[in-house]
Amino acid sequence: MKAEDLIQIIGADFYTGVPDSQLKALCDYLMVKYGIDEQHHIIAANEGNCVALAAGYYLATGKIPVVYMQNSGEGNIINPVVSLLNDKVYAIPMVFIIGWRGEPGIHDEPQHIYQGEITLKLLEDLGISVFVIRKETTYIEVEEQMQIFRKKLSVGKNVAFVICKGAIFTDAKTLYGNHNKILREDAIRYVAKNADKDPIVSTTGKISRELFEIRTVNGQGHQFDFLTVGSMGHSSSIALGIALNKPNTKIWCIDGDGAVLMHMGAMAVIGAAAPMNLVHVIINNEAHETVGGMPTVASTVKFTKLAEACGYPYAVCVDTLEDLDYELTKAKKCQQLRLIEVKCSVESRSNLGRPTTLAIENKENFMKYLKML
Repeated sequence: MKAEDLIQIIGADFYTGVPDSQLKALCDYLMVKYGIDEQHHIIAANEGNCVALAAGYYLATGKIPVVYMQNSGEGNIINPVVSLLNDKVYAIPMVFIIGWRGEPGIHDEPQHIYQGEITLKLLEDLGISVFVIRKETTYIEVEEQMQIFRKKLSVGKNVAFVICKGAIFTDAKTLYGNHNKILREDAIRYVAKNADKDPIVSTTGKISRELFEIRTVNGQGHQFDFLTVGSMGHSSSIALGIALNKPNTKIWCIDGDGAVLMHMGAMAVIGAAAPMNLVHVIINNEAHETVGGMPTVASTVKFTKLAEACGYPYAVCVDTLEDLDYELTKAKKCQQLRLIEVKCSVESRSNLGRPTTLAIENKENFMKYLKML
């Protein structure tokens, strides 16, 4: 069905969410209809943030909000759903629109498989009533289900439309971009060159995919890198755990702006620990580019100031490859926690592949390599 039809049926006028490729049609339509508008549409830092924001909207207006997200975000909503929204607590109603990655029987990436298996059961356990929208689901069926949902919402319960792959589409067209010049893949290439054989922890999405292909093109093995293919926002904490236990080895983390924003408290923990062997690189293209390009709020965030406030002894922002190379060279030699923010454009190769090794193989090879250091 069309994304605009789904929005019409739900009848809400406030949406907040974290973008998802499965919901790209919905995301694109919301950007065309509202853009980023504090009264109607806000892209939040993480899914729990969305729930709390939507709860505030309900408390202020008495109207039903909508939260959209990928099913991987269900983990982030558990606490506010059970301790804030639930009808045994404050009975705050809202509609969830959830992209079903890893749907059983549908091929997907390894990080989505188990999440896909438990998606409906987890929502059920959270007390959220579910209706699955498939390719063959009709407008009338969704409309009838929304009538049922409205009765539940009226007594403070929560409901969800779970969206299967290819189930929604839109004619709305929107382009995402910024004025930055550095290509993300070039920035990652420079990090890999300077890191050489030092371990790298890379974040979710295209950053890990590009790092994997760069190693392949260079004829290198993949044992140097831990590809955090899921668990968005946690790669810097993984890198910190490694750095603290391998104090004589330089550890590099290639992070993304959306990932950093999702769990920004990690920077405070890193700054407090201040491992001298950790280099934290943030690729900032001000977008959730991996899932379609919708903007993050990173264009207004000063990551260097944030890092300094969190206790990083050195933080710098670069927007040219020459400056990036200079800072990476210094970081390689210096025994000091450092943050390097790299301003990048919103684009990637259309033929970008995915890792050809299993996640478990990546873990085992990486651990074997760490043991040698």
